[in-house]
Amino acid sequence: MIVVMIMTKMDPLADALSAIMNAELVGKHRVVVPRTKLVSFVLREFKKHNYVKSFKIIEDGHGGRIEVELMGRINKCGVIKPRYPVRAKEIYAVAKEYLPARGIGYLIISTPEGIMTHEDAIQKNIGGRLIAYVY
Repeated sequence: MIVVMIMTKMDPLADALSAIMNAELVGKHRVVVPRTKLVSFVLREFKKHNYVKSFKIIEDGHGGRIEVELMGRINKCGVIKPRYPVRAKEIYAVAKEYLPARGIGYLIISTPEGIMTHEDAIQKNIGGRLIAYVY
């Protein structure tokens, strides 16, 4: 069964992560979210770290949608607002605010080299803007 959420389009990433979180809470295996580049980049990081099983883009003539297949591994996810900048040296201090413990979950950061997790940003020694979190 696929859950289709009606979105407000004020913040497509917030709407997508909210739909994913709600579907996880009720035990659904699939959810359809709005398609944007940012949403697809964030979902790519979720898939890379085994928080979602897969996702596919559905062309429907209205900008498209993304069907996400869930694994039931997400305890919480959401956007970080305002999207403030963070330096590479400050990332662990900021991670304390959003993640339950060190080594559990990821911050998603927009860097000059693309969207990546906080661990990848620290490894590459680059900062960026905080976008989302997942654990």
